[in-house]
Amino acid sequence: MAKISAREIALQVLKAVEGEGAYAGLALNRIIEKYRPGKLDRAFATELAYGTLRYLKTIDWTLEQFVKQPLSAQTASVRNILRLSVYQLFYLDKVPDSAACNEGAEMARKHGHPGTVKFVNGVLRSILRRKAEIAFPSLSNDPVGHISIKYSHPVWLVERWLEEFGLEDTMLLCRANNLPAPNTVRVNTLKNTRDELVERLIKEGLTVKETAYAPEGVTIEGFLSIGAMAAFRGGRFQVQDESSMLASRALAPEPGATVIDACSAPGGKATHLAQLMKNRGQIFAFDIHPHKLALIKENSDRLGISIIRETAGDAARLPENFYGSADYVLVDAPCSGLGVLRRRPDARWRKEPGQIAGLVKLQAEILDSAARCVRDRGVLVYSTCTITREENLGQVEDFLAGHPAFVLEDLTPLLPRVLDSDGTIAGGYLQLLPHRHATDGFFLARMRKEGIGKYNGE
Repeated sequence: MAKISAREIALQVLKAVEGEGAYAGLALNRIIEKYRPGKLDRAFATELAYGTLRYLKTIDWTLEQFVKQPLSAQTASVRNILRLSVYQLFYLDKVPDSAACNEGAEMARKHGHPGTVKFVNGVLRSILRRKAEIAFPSLSNDPVGHISIKYSHPVWLVERWLEEFGLEDTMLLCRANNLPAPNTVRVNTLKNTRDELVERLIKEGLTVKETAYAPEGVTIEGFLSIGAMAAFRGGRFQVQDESSMLASRALAPEPGATVIDACSAPGGKATHLAQLMKNRGQIFAFDIHPHKLALIKENSDRLGISIIRETAGDAARLPENFYGSADYVLVDAPCSGLGVLRRRPDARWRKEPGQIAGLVKLQAEILDSAARCVRDRGVLVYSTCTITREENLGQVEDFLAGHPAFVLEDLTPLLPRVLDSDGTIAGGYLQLLPHRHATDGFFLARMRKEGIGKYNGE
């Protein structure tokens, strides 16, 4: 396969996302696998593609100040060459301005004609000359416009967050969403300790740092491919964000227990639960998509876990033979995913406010179904990777109102006190935010079934 530059790889990713509706991460992996660039080109292509997608609104707003016709009138290649070049001019100090302009013109030469080269070069040079004059809408007069354009977020999200979090937190949240997410992995304590894994990875040349909250977590840098690492293939760790690890910590199942993971694929939390249980007991890992069960088994086998039972089933309609059977149930519910925007750079442009109501309804159905499976004195943990109230605390409050047998239970013995900035852990729930905790946005609540009899306390 002929070698192509990092900029060309990034261009292909942008065109796939825009033209084919591809997910950025999948498109990038596919194109990198095809051309197999070196370590530096791989990193640069990732930075260019992901950075341009994160700042897409800001970049397009800037370009529209300098082109006579709308960007939609340009070809996909020209439009995305301009975007890549503007990203470098504004956000990549390591790339000289002259290089950003010259490389943009060269790409235009390859993907267009002499007139295209002149157009791209002219636009980029004009932006460079007037870079200092570009001013966003006034924060005081138009806070929504200012934040939306400066920090590149959809208007509806900014409006929502201003109402929920206020001006300062909204700006900090949007800024945090534009930072690359760390590569966080969970130590497989069935095969090694955190210290042993850290030592091994450092010897392999990686930069390794222990996570702040989860005792099994480490962040890693300096690898070419996680899947190619001997420690990964040997089952010594699992890729998982630190916030997600805390959900299993909140459930805290005992060895020998019966556990249901209602929405399990690809099995990150189920395998963590198995670790906490010392691979003793049984975990029924449900997923509505049978083909995804293979991912759970693949991870279980690699990690040396034998207690997970991959089970096809709809979490909103769990089989009756599981009613009252589980000591612990985890519902990591489908959600709007607004807590992981930093990890999925194109996701913010796919979200719509109308999607949330349907998700809230589905979450309620799953919680009701899961509650039926909890034994008396059993534990139910609900979690999401979002930050909307109606999907999180509001969902839990509605559930408790309709299921009086369940009560929130103190999380203080299970989670680090340093997380309790809002004083909610003793009340049984926690909302993590990227700009406050440097994790993904994540919610969790622990509930105990105290009533005797049927799932709803009747």
